Amino acid sequence: MESKNIILRETIFDDCRYFADWESRPEVTEFFTMDEGRCYEDIVTEYVRYNLDPTKKQLTITLKPGGAPIGRVYLSRINRAEDSLDVTRIYIADLDNRHKGYGEEALRLVLQYAFIDLHMERVTIDHFEKNKIAATLYENIGFKNEGLMRNAGKKDGKYVNLQLKSMLRAEYYDKIHK
Repeated sequence: MESKNIILRETIFDDCRYFADWESRPEVTEFFTMDEGRCYEDIVTEYVRYNLDPTKKQLTITLKPGGAPIGRVYLSRINRAEDSLDVTRIYIADLDNRHKGYGEEALRLVLQYAFIDLHMERVTIDHFEKNKIAATLYENIGFKNEGLMRNAGKKDGKYVNLQLKSMLRAEYYDKIHK
């Protein structure tokens, strides 16, 4: 999958070293249900386990030209019977690459993949209540609020509330044809 500035490709084993570095940084993990202290072995184990699960898909965000990895996308709950999936994790790692639109480009590519390639009916995404940047981005793209999921995640042993948003296929097509 490709847009103006990025390529979204299948994650490969070698990407685990980037993920291990990025996911040790508080500025990356602040708004994710990732515990502190994750190590390279944890990332590799997760990568292998997710690759064996057909309800999950891992993607790496790379910058054009050259293909330098700059972020990660993790899709889960891919349900072909109900035509739905969840964007479980999406981030741009380095602060230097943030606020340039790369995350939005990546999310738009994910939606294109979900609604056009996979013919999904529904895509969900959630965020921490305090993550106003994510909330604004998701709403600007066209996600609708579904409500607060109380104690729906756990970070460093503490439960956290997550705001659930969704987009339906008709909403996606309405948005891209405007």
